Amino acid sequence: MRNAKTTSATHRIFGPSRDQASTLRRMASEDRSGETSRERSTGTRIIAVTSGKGGVGKTNVVANLAASLAELGKKVVVLDADFGLANIDVLLGLTPRFHLGHVLFGNKSLTEVMIQGPNGIRIIPASSGLQRLAELTSEQRDFLVESFADLHSDTDYLLIDTAAGISRNVIHFLLSAQEVIVVSAPEPTAIVDGYAIIKIILKEDPAKPVQVIINSVQREEEAREVFGQINSVVRRFLGRDINYLGHIERDPHVTQAVRGQVLVACQFPDAPASRCFRQLARSISQQAGVARMADNMVWEKLLNDWIN
Repeated sequence: MRNAKTTSATHRIFGPSRDQASTLRRMASEDRSGETSRERSTGTRIIAVTSGKGGVGKTNVVANLAASLAELGKKVVVLDADFGLANIDVLLGLTPRFHLGHVLFGNKSLTEVMIQGPNGIRIIPASSGLQRLAELTSEQRDFLVESFADLHSDTDYLLIDTAAGISRNVIHFLLSAQEVIVVSAPEPTAIVDGYAIIKIILKEDPAKPVQVIINSVQREEEAREVFGQINSVVRRFLGRDINYLGHIERDPHVTQAVRGQVLVACQFPDAPASRCFRQLARSISQQAGVARMADNMVWEKLLNDWIN
């Protein structure tokens, strides 16, 4: 694993000398600066997170992943695209006054409707606003594109929390995003439905980057076995491979955090699930991402895909 050296260094009995520590800090600073420079040069990474069925913990994964990316110094925006259910709001105990509909058909800016979440993540409550996108005038479309384009220079990641299932709205979000993460679980229904959503994505866009997170497993070996089942079917019937992003351990701290309307990654940072989320965030941040278009072109395409 890519963080093996970091982990072993952390557990050494004797720390480095002062000169060594100074050198390590300088190297770490240079590494962070280089990574930030590379990511900003490619713009915002737009990642849709989905699942074939409900009940696999997708929204919890999105929220904790966003907070873990923010811990790495990334600027993260989460778009709640589960129409009408406002799952992230409930998960975090938030009560937003406005949602994206107020930007489209009211007099609020995108900044005004965003609410602050843990670790400085920003959340766009979508509510039912996106269901009326087809009613937009050209002026409203331009305003919305410009509003999202303003995020481009101040956002490293836009995570889109889609609804579960394979509705038309869900598919449009998945196809318009630059990358897709599918959250699955060890249950047979979750595995089958996870493959179903991947099949739809790759039939429409065979080159779409798709990664899989296996949630609520006892150990990594179980997660890789589940992923292997999904990937073998994808390879057999769709002629390509998908990527294993990682897993999240089954952890009672997750249930405890959900009941308290807090994030396990923030409330219980040393819990097994929290360590998994940090590893997932590191893996994502170390990836190069896909080629970007110009700022306004990214959001124009995203909006067109949502409407058409």
